[in-house]
Amino acid sequence: MPSAAFTTLGCKVNQYETQKILESFSEAGFRIVPFDAEADVYVINTCSVTSQAESKSRYTIRKAQRTNPLAKVVVTGCAAQMSLNRSDEGDLGDVVVPNPEKLNALKYLFQAEPSLENWVKAEPAPNSDEVPKGRTRATLKIQDGCSVMCSYCSIPYTRPGMVSRPWFEVLEEAQRLAAVGYHEAILTGVLIGAYGPESGSQGKSFEELVTILSEQSGLARLRISSIEMHQVTDPILDLAKSGCVVPHFHIPLQSGDSRVLKDMNRRYDQAMYLDLCAKVRRELPEGTITTDIMVGFPTETEERFESSVHVCREVGYLKAHVFRFSPRFGTPADQWGDPVSPQEKQARALRLTEITQETARAEVRRFIGKTVRVLVEGKERGGLLEGNSDQWLTVRFAGAPELSKTLQWVRIEDERDGIAFGELVAAPTERPGLAPLSVLS
Repeated sequence: MPSAAFTTLGCKVNQYETQKILESFSEAGFRIVPFDAEADVYVINTCSVTSQAESKSRYTIRKAQRTNPLAKVVVTGCAAQMSLNRSDEGDLGDVVVPNPEKLNALKYLFQAEPSLENWVKAEPAPNSDEVPKGRTRATLKIQDGCSVMCSYCSIPYTRPGMVSRPWFEVLEEAQRLAAVGYHEAILTGVLIGAYGPESGSQGKSFEELVTILSEQSGLARLRISSIEMHQVTDPILDLAKSGCVVPHFHIPLQSGDSRVLKDMNRRYDQAMYLDLCAKVRRELPEGTITTDIMVGFPTETEERFESSVHVCREVGYLKAHVFRFSPRFGTPADQWGDPVSPQEKQARALRLTEITQETARAEVRRFIGKTVRVLVEGKERGGLLEGNSDQWLTVRFAGAPELSKTLQWVRIEDERDGIAFGELVAAPTERPGLAPLSVLS
């Protein structure tokens, strides 16, 4: 039977979509193998958020071609779409699938290589045991497309159109995930808070969808992935107090300078962002905030960069993804060039990384003496169990191997290099200010 290997670059939306493509290949009869193994077909879901991501995507394509020169390489994702937009897809493998059509990758492959379809039909096989069957957390896509049009971002050109999945379809998938043993789903999309009736949700708003999932999915934890600050509404904060929606928000900053934010076409300024983060802190004292920050935007002077430093210290992020500006084809910022030198970008990125590592350690220390709920991933090298808390703290503690892939309560005793170390304790029946955790009983 033919074999297929898969890999994903970029965001959680890509990860979700790769899994769906993999399932379609497995159901058709392909044997799923690791990406570094020799396969008959390689499927690469690419990313174009930065020039580095595009370069890594092309490197991955070449790696697959070297692993088995006779294999067919199927390429999709945002970098593939950018190449289609530029009409330079010549070095992108054997089959290039437009981003909006990526879930039909198998159909594109069979159209290009009918012999593979005949091979599969001649040697049907059951689903491979190597199909991922994790039982800790799953990614649940609810929405696609973005209309914000940030001046530096290529996503509106690679994922055009705003589409929301029908709410009942999302609920059914969440219930299936719970039924097979998942404890947590990460709700993801390109502009997740834009989920709504105007783009296909069948009448439900984002807040209504999250409420339905909290009440009916059967999942113990719902985590909201990256969300714009305007979409962190009072109903969403109230849901984060319920015990099912976790008190952790990933709120992109991009820049802490109001002028740079305006040039980026971001719809807020520094004061608005800081006010929102302060509100999250007040409403969710045991909550945490993570973020994305860009350095080296064309209009980011040294003085304006210091505004980002200020916001990082003021907010106190648990984690931050710091990345460097690179011009993206077709975006408004592409016309402004790339005036900040690579050396200066590196220095700014290093400084923000050091600051956010400091704030991360401070955030972890804030939980010393407190008890947190941990989804156990497995054992780490030191022989301790490791998992993530509701707040997205990485937590390690001593425990039996059979606790892997379960929810446990851990009292935090120490912090070392941003990692929380604790002791396994009995589950409390409730937490101050929050609803009882009956979902765990």
